[in-house]
Amino acid sequence: MESEKRQLHLFIFPYMAAGHMIPAIDMAKLFASRGLRITIITTPLNASSILKTVEKSKILGLKMDMLIIEFPAEQVGLPKGSESYHLATAPDLRMKFLEAITLLRQPLEELVQDYCPDCLITSALFPWTTDVARRFGIPRLIFHATSSFSICASECLRLYEPYKKVSSDSEPFILPNFPDEIKLTRNQLPDFVTQDIETDVGKLIRQVIKAELTSDGAVFNSFYDLEPAYADYYKKVLGRKAWHIGPVSLCNKESEDKARRGKEASVHGHECLKWLDSKKPDSVVYVCFGSMANFNDSQLMEIAMGLEASQQQFIWVVKREKTQGTKDEWLPEEFEKRVEGKGLIIRGWAPQLLILDHEAVGGFVTHCGWNSTLEGVVAGVPMVTWPVSAEQFYNEKLVTQILKIGVGVGAQQWVRFLGDSIGKEAIEKALIRVMVGEEAEEMRSRARELMKMAKSSAEGGGSSYSDLNALIEDLSSHAIAGEATENN
Repeated sequence: MESEKRQLHLFIFPYMAAGHMIPAIDMAKLFASRGLRITIITTPLNASSILKTVEKSKILGLKMDMLIIEFPAEQVGLPKGSESYHLATAPDLRMKFLEAITLLRQPLEELVQDYCPDCLITSALFPWTTDVARRFGIPRLIFHATSSFSICASECLRLYEPYKKVSSDSEPFILPNFPDEIKLTRNQLPDFVTQDIETDVGKLIRQVIKAELTSDGAVFNSFYDLEPAYADYYKKVLGRKAWHIGPVSLCNKESEDKARRGKEASVHGHECLKWLDSKKPDSVVYVCFGSMANFNDSQLMEIAMGLEASQQQFIWVVKREKTQGTKDEWLPEEFEKRVEGKGLIIRGWAPQLLILDHEAVGGFVTHCGWNSTLEGVVAGVPMVTWPVSAEQFYNEKLVTQILKIGVGVGAQQWVRFLGDSIGKEAIEKALIRVMVGEEAEEMRSRARELMKMAKSSAEGGGSSYSDLNALIEDLSSHAIAGEATENN
């Protein structure tokens, strides 16, 4: 009975965007597999996408539940059902979305009061949850759905402002006091970093930083051996507590779990696998830009022409529906007929883990979102990096300069949603570099070593396995100390 009383209960509250939700649910499964009781906090629309995962976890005997809080979309002037950040495509809608997020504080406080969890693990983008945790005397941990490298780069930029010392937006500067020599330009930085004027996003980022400094630590979806200098920098130079427990995607062992991760795929997983089964090892390049990045028709046309000119076999994921009776303006004339058997276009959501894990996939064109980047590492495939927004230009530097498992396509301009203009020749060149020849083989060899390290880290005795144990021990000690205080 005593152990039953002391079973740790964690609230996990992810940000409402696919890039945050997907790894947070994987993390929840990871904690539950270690015997903890997990409650995921989310909104109605997001709940529907994770319901099957929660139900399956329960069938397997894991203690995983979900609590739903209403999202105040209409209250702030958002269209009904706008419960995910990717739906807020215009600047005014993004501001309303951020406003709606702050209104979730009261319902969260009510749930914490009613259910008395031992810890609150939340997105960094919910800075006010530090105050909620303090009010109820429980730890608040930040879940960083990105790399230590990118967080350290962000902090370096904030502390030293090297971008203010160059004469133009395209002039490179070096990140000062950094473990490696990393050059960036103002063009590659988020607009909220370089803008001097006060913005709602800039204000939020300052609140995020302040809350991080006063929270009880951070949980990273990364593993120590991938970026040891930056895991150490975060802890020793920035002086913050952290646990690296990734790659959390490794908790998805079965094909079914990999296929439905995130949301229902637009194409059946078996169809992809059947197509890939007919290909030679390392002969297919997978092209996907995540849930947020978008390209206009002319850029999609350049991608199509670059793919065809490279003569590589490919799977290409695009956010375009098939139009009956009319031709796709974003594709060259008769493109699909010419690449039949050689190329597969998936319109919508793809079963990415299944595809990347297949031995036929030998390269990955990615926007450098951290989930995709880490999944590429776990799959042991070299990458063509095409950053668009968020922290993606930092992740590109990690992939190309530190890990040396990728080549840049040449993107130079940070934009919030719509990708940079890259010509077909640059695309063709990058694809060939990552798929063919001695340089490609060297990158592939390094990528496979990292794949082994990633998988080892999650096994008994591995760094991520040990960090997760240490975190659970810390939380248990805090919970026991809290009980003793209450009893006295």
